[in-house]
Amino acid sequence: MVTPEGSAAAPAEAPFDLAYAASALIDDKGTIVGWTAAAEHLLGYPAAETLHRAAALLLASPDQSAEAADVVAQWRDQDIWGGLVAARHRDGRRIQLGLRVSALTDSDGRERWLVSAIDLARTPSWAVSSAILEGFLTRSPIGMAVLTPDLRYVWLNDTLERFGGVPRERRIGMRMADSLPGLDTGALEDIMRQVLLTGEPVIDHEYQGWTLAAPYRERSFSTSFYRLDDPEGRVMGVCYMGMDVTDRWRARARLALLNEAGACVGSTLDITRTAQELADVAVPRLADFVTVDLLEPVLRGDEPPTGEALRGVPLRRSGMRSVHRGTPESIVALGERINAGDTSPHVRCMISGRSELEPDIAIDRASWLTDDPARAAKIREFAMRSVMWVPLLARGTVLGVVTFLRHRRPGSFERDDLLLAEELAARAAVCLDNARRWTREHEAALTLQRSLLPHALTGGTALEVASRYLPTDIRDGVGGDWFDVIPLSGARIALVVGDVVGHGLTAAATMGRLRTAVHTLADMDLPPDELLAHLDDLVIRLTEEESADESVATTVTGATCLYAVYDPVTRRLTMARAGHPPPALVDPSGRVTFAELPAGPPLGLGAMPFESAELELAEGSVVALYTDGLIETFGEDVDVGLDRLAHALARPGLPLQDLCTAVLDTLLPGPPADDVALLLARTCALTPDRFVSWDLPVDPAVVSEARALAGRQLAEWGLEELRTTTELVVSELVTNAIRHASGPIRLRLIRQSVFICEVYDGSNTVPRLRHARTTDEGGRGLFLVAQLTRRWGTRYTADGKLIWAEQELPGVPPR
Repeated sequence: MVTPEGSAAAPAEAPFDLAYAASALIDDKGTIVGWTAAAEHLLGYPAAETLHRAAALLLASPDQSAEAADVVAQWRDQDIWGGLVAARHRDGRRIQLGLRVSALTDSDGRERWLVSAIDLARTPSWAVSSAILEGFLTRSPIGMAVLTPDLRYVWLNDTLERFGGVPRERRIGMRMADSLPGLDTGALEDIMRQVLLTGEPVIDHEYQGWTLAAPYRERSFSTSFYRLDDPEGRVMGVCYMGMDVTDRWRARARLALLNEAGACVGSTLDITRTAQELADVAVPRLADFVTVDLLEPVLRGDEPPTGEALRGVPLRRSGMRSVHRGTPESIVALGERINAGDTSPHVRCMISGRSELEPDIAIDRASWLTDDPARAAKIREFAMRSVMWVPLLARGTVLGVVTFLRHRRPGSFERDDLLLAEELAARAAVCLDNARRWTREHEAALTLQRSLLPHALTGGTALEVASRYLPTDIRDGVGGDWFDVIPLSGARIALVVGDVVGHGLTAAATMGRLRTAVHTLADMDLPPDELLAHLDDLVIRLTEEESADESVATTVTGATCLYAVYDPVTRRLTMARAGHPPPALVDPSGRVTFAELPAGPPLGLGAMPFESAELELAEGSVVALYTDGLIETFGEDVDVGLDRLAHALARPGLPLQDLCTAVLDTLLPGPPADDVALLLARTCALTPDRFVSWDLPVDPAVVSEARALAGRQLAEWGLEELRTTTELVVSELVTNAIRHASGPIRLRLIRQSVFICEVYDGSNTVPRLRHARTTDEGGRGLFLVAQLTRRWGTRYTADGKLIWAEQELPGVPPR
């Protein structure tokens, strides 16, 4: 630039803006062929003293005899070069210059170089000694760079040069995107523009990417940005300082992944779900494709073998996850067996208990691939580059193996990745082992419970019955819900349903004890309220006996039960309950009601007496007994559950099995939160042609008449085969009533699935079976009855008792 008077004027101070820099033109021999006024101002040499002279003479080099070609030789291999150069002023001073050299070609095809220079020492905001600059360049552990307002590099130190992997001379005068392809340079330049605009620094901005120093290997950097202003406040550029914090970032990422794994893996006690959770948490943050293969005994809840015994034990794919939808990398589906030979990495690491790392998969040389062409084809198809096998080891037991593979994520697995994978696998293995142990206990409890529940229910000719039992799917295991249908004397049927507190083996065992007790008490033909009173006493005694074992005592105390007896002759249902939900009654038209039955306290409290209620049911009515797991769902109020149950039951004429299914589908759209027991019974009535009764006077002479009445009725029913035995039974029972009882006597014969003979009297005297001596004249009546009939017993009524005896019907299989 030349003033009107011809004197050289200093350019405006904008030291990082090369548009105002001093410039010179140099030919291919290193000779100055162009010189600007700014160059004269910078170095003090007028054009007449520099043109057609060697450019090397301007350098502050100790070797003043250096040829200009030596200087040019530094630029020949590069189109653009930049850096710091020491030059010699005309007055002998040494000047530190920032240079940018650009290759040019003139119209004749000759090479030229445009050299632009800035006096760093004269810049007010850059008044730093050369020694300090050299220190920054060579010894600073932090990468540093200075960029112009248009975001072009004018200076960077050695550390930043190493970080980027690009020589300094190729970055001076260039934008970030020109030399850092692995970083999101757009986002970084946006930050710098914001800093230039506002003057507010940005501190410790972290980002990830790769640089040419380590291509495709993800690293993390922490960078701070601040604006450079001159003393007058003019914006001169932006400076950033960065550190490689990859180790810190990876440590933080590993900790975050482990924390997430702790929260996500093992959320349930389901083995396969836990395996899938492990695969889910590892992709994509550690690997691109992860498989979890578990030993078959583990999936069953069994204890797996150890050491060499693991050879030949099948593995099943229990979890897998990929960065690709549908996990196309896998050659087997979930639940299928995998092909793992005795020499495969899967088996090797399980037997040894040590992980294996293959940083770079050699497809043609890997023995585990040469024996498995299908897997080798998948490795090639997805260009899988690195793999780790980690055994699932918990409490000294090997449960399976996890395989981690990379194909999309840059870089191979390293030792740190293997340590992280081992920590993940160790934590997941504990969860898997807990799930395995729970599965074993759950299966044992379920097996015990199923063995204690009735395998086949029959209501004879009195009831048509159907049932459903759904064990819970919650962590604590199966509960103690149970039900039963018990044949009673006189063609009657008992229906019972109960619920034991708690879950697991203890609850199942307690349920079995209560069910057995109910059977025993039912055989005594006790009324429902008396049966529950005896059961309550039993529970109190069990609680006292098991007081040292809190789990057993807690399970027994608070159990609930509903006991009902249906008589097909009278169509009456007598029932009582101990803290259990009331039964639902569905009349033949489909109208649903809930029996108004006193609730009674749960068993084991001994607080209040139990009360029974009696209802007469129309033939074809449905009685629904259930446990609270059916109506107490999703946190709803019990009344809401009862309304939903009533709606589901209001389907007259539907077969009972279909009605059971409809009720469960309506009330339980998902897995139950508690055990569910449902028992449905449709009533039948004995027609008058199937039973007959006579009132007899208290007179010994009536015994022969009773035999005759029974004989004629058997003939009418076509059961003459039973005549001899029946006449003997009637004779003995009527005689016994006349001799030992008082009040009216009634004889009743019932033809059902068995033939029943009943004699009623008004006495509460307990008959006793005696074994008479050979010299005794009497006392053999009941003994003969017991020997000649299938079974016999006594049942008490409100105003007396009756003695009954059963015989098998001819042609009907014994029950």
